[in-house]
Amino acid sequence: MPAIKSALLKSFALGALSAGLAAAPLMAPGAALAQTTQPVLVMPAQSTLSLSANGEVSATPDMATINFAVVTQGNTASDAMKANNVRMNAVLASLKSAGIAAKDIQTSSLNLNPQYDYTDGQAPKLTGYQAQNQITVRVNDLNQTGPVIDAVIKAGINQVNAINFGLKNDEAMTDQARQAAVATLLKRANLYAAATGMKVKRIISIEEGGPVYNQPQPMMFARAKAADTSTPVSSGELQLSVNVSATFELE
Repeated sequence: MPAIKSALLKSFALGALSAGLAAAPLMAPGAALAQTTQPVLVMPAQSTLSLSANGEVSATPDMATINFAVVTQGNTASDAMKANNVRMNAVLASLKSAGIAAKDIQTSSLNLNPQYDYTDGQAPKLTGYQAQNQITVRVNDLNQTGPVIDAVIKAGINQVNAINFGLKNDEAMTDQARQAAVATLLKRANLYAAATGMKVKRIISIEEGGPVYNQPQPMMFARAKAADTSTPVSSGELQLSVNVSATFELE
């Protein structure tokens, strides 16, 4: 019986060894395992050109915004504010009478500050308080600009800060400026490409900045006084500009 068991074990071991040799790959003595490699695709770098251009169109304004202020003084903060409120209420009433809608009147700032006497060599001495209430008014009929200024000065405005002109709807003008900017960009891109022996293939990216109004900023006199005649206001002409930047691929 021991002899039979020994023979069976030898048979099983030889069978396992044969199976392992059959599964192992055949190779020459001393040969290394071959490594599998993948081809690497190298893309040539793009030739690109980046440019920017302004597109500008002229337009006649059809609205104006004016910044006014009521400035009052008082011995106390309460006195300065009360005096300011009285005058500003009169100003708002005059704007309503002039046909200015409430939605076209906006408070820009409201300030109350102590006033000091700074005499050389002495500590600052409180002399009173100053209240300032600023409003911005939108005038949709330019023919009313002068009369509106006159009305608010008569009602109590004693500071006119600035007047600006614009368009109620500038979308069509903005599109014209965009088209002008893009036309300039394409012209320049083709010029540069031809000068280097290449051609414009496509636009990779495009960005816009604007629109921006380019106009003189007429500053009104800091302290306004009522006049016998209506205040003359000239709106002139404004320029609307759009800046466009683009990157082109060349070939």
